[in-house]
Amino acid sequence: MPKAISVDKQGRLKSRAAMSDTNLLLTITIAVFFILYLFAVLFLGGSFTKPQNFLNILNNNASLIVLACGMSIVITGGIDISVGGVTCLVCMASAVNLEQQGGTILTAILIGLGIGLAFGLVQGFLVAYLDIQPFIVSLAGMFFAKGMTTIVSKEPVRVTNEGFLAVKEARITVPGLGATNKLGEYVPAYVEAGVVIALVVVVLLFCLLRWTKLGRGFYAVGGSSQS
Repeated sequence: MPKAISVDKQGRLKSRAAMSDTNLLLTITIAVFFILYLFAVLFLGGSFTKPQNFLNILNNNASLIVLACGMSIVITGGIDISVGGVTCLVCMASAVNLEQQGGTILTAILIGLGIGLAFGLVQGFLVAYLDIQPFIVSLAGMFFAKGMTTIVSKEPVRVTNEGFLAVKEARITVPGLGATNKLGEYVPAYVEAGVVIALVVVVLLFCLLRWTKLGRGFYAVGGSSQS
């Protein structure tokens, strides 16, 4: 890690470890998020001052956090723009399995993992072994996934599976956070099950990249696929 040189009050040179690029970018990202939220509280007020509204940012974007974790690995050597189309296909196939084929949560998870693995293997082979540009491969993958989504079902599917609804509607209260509603009742703040899953994925990815040989390999590749 590079060191910064400074001079103390007695005129003596001293060195201190400079903040790494990773920590700097993380600090900037967190700072920008809280600054923007502070502006929303100051100028918009209302529900932005309630703890639940802050937690709803996590509730509404838990799936994006999981997708971003996967993209953070792929982006080291290229780019994958098919993730949106693959997500649509996974959701539609899982919904059809749960609602029309008598599937369970386990079968829906296996279908999602199977579809994601298939797209990853095919696109990875085309990029790594046939040396086709990742943008072109993933663009074709995106169109293929969207087309397959309409083949699976042209109409929206509303899932009524009891097991799925139980997970979807699960609420985990956050101690010490809450607000009083219009009826004067105290309503505790909560996060959904998806937030817990997303945070677990973030921690696992952090451990993978930080303390495993595979993770160090991702860092070593960086933005150079030739490396």
